[in-house]
Amino acid sequence: MKLNNFAKTSIASLLSISLLAGCGQSNDNKDKTQENQNLSLEQITKKAKEEGQVDSVGMPDSWANWIETWKDIKTKYGINHKDTDMSSAEELAKFESAGPGGPDIGDVGLSFGPLAKEKGLTQPYKTENWDDIPKWAKDKEGHWAASYQGTISFITDKDRVKNPPKSWADLEKGNYKVAVGDVMKANQAQFAVLAAAMANGGDEKDIKPGIKYFAKLAKDNRLSVSDVTVANLEKGEVDVAILWDFNSLGYRDQIDKNRFEVTIPNDVSVVSGYTTIINKDAKHPNAAKLTREFILSDEGQANLARGYARPIRENVEIPADAKSKLLPEDMYKNAKPVKDMKKWDETMKSLPQMWQEKVLINVK
Repeated sequence: MKLNNFAKTSIASLLSISLLAGCGQSNDNKDKTQENQNLSLEQITKKAKEEGQVDSVGMPDSWANWIETWKDIKTKYGINHKDTDMSSAEELAKFESAGPGGPDIGDVGLSFGPLAKEKGLTQPYKTENWDDIPKWAKDKEGHWAASYQGTISFITDKDRVKNPPKSWADLEKGNYKVAVGDVMKANQAQFAVLAAAMANGGDEKDIKPGIKYFAKLAKDNRLSVSDVTVANLEKGEVDVAILWDFNSLGYRDQIDKNRFEVTIPNDVSVVSGYTTIINKDAKHPNAAKLTREFILSDEGQANLARGYARPIRENVEIPADAKSKLLPEDMYKNAKPVKDMKKWDETMKSLPQMWQEKVLINVK
């Protein structure tokens, strides 16, 4: 689902899902969870090997090069893996409804980490290199921690656009069509609107400049409603699309690296991340913790980079072959994280209606 429908379900969509209540943690699992909080990494590794299995949700082989991570965990620790692919909202619903024996670990959009903690679905675990993770990308108690980051980017078909945009100002002045995805429900597309707002004086508390920006594109008959897929890009149905950088880079290389240009808007962009959450009712809690430990190791961060996902750890050293998959670091100098996630969550709830009433109504 993540590869074919890269736009993960938004917080607003999650609120419409009826989650099962009353699936509290059993006393046995509470005791086991408490006991496991005091283990050393050596003890966790030993117990993880004994468990011999880790069950994930939303971490399929095809997304962010997870396949190499699962292979390495199998080779290093003898731990087998099984994944069920699903959206962030579905992952939280699964954590809540499954009870003891549910999935061990999941990969969700950054906004969903605090929500999972608030709903009491997670257990904390801080890795050995916890201090290398930026403050905006982790929970202070260890309930969630981003593994990799995504930054809003432009991917331009140079066969159709002779002067690829380098900024939001360039994009506004062009004469080509712009595809942003489904802002009504897609987390990625909503962050694109936020980035446009930031470029025009707004922020996570004031999205109106972003709405105004896209409303103008719609009135000028420049807003495309085409799905941004590899197939549509390859067929030339998309001039410029606004995507997470790892999606843009992956799509570019799947089709033709020379045909497409990927850039981070140089006036401003927004950076977010995807975070692991460990189920409080995990059947294999130590294998889940060891998985997070490996993901945030140098080797694990390099695996993600090979899948075009920019490592979350600051100053991490990755091999040249992994680094070559990423955009130059100086492109990110004006990429900023959301300062107030609670305010952004509130804004996202009203964004779909604003998009419908102010933007889609003008699409020709």
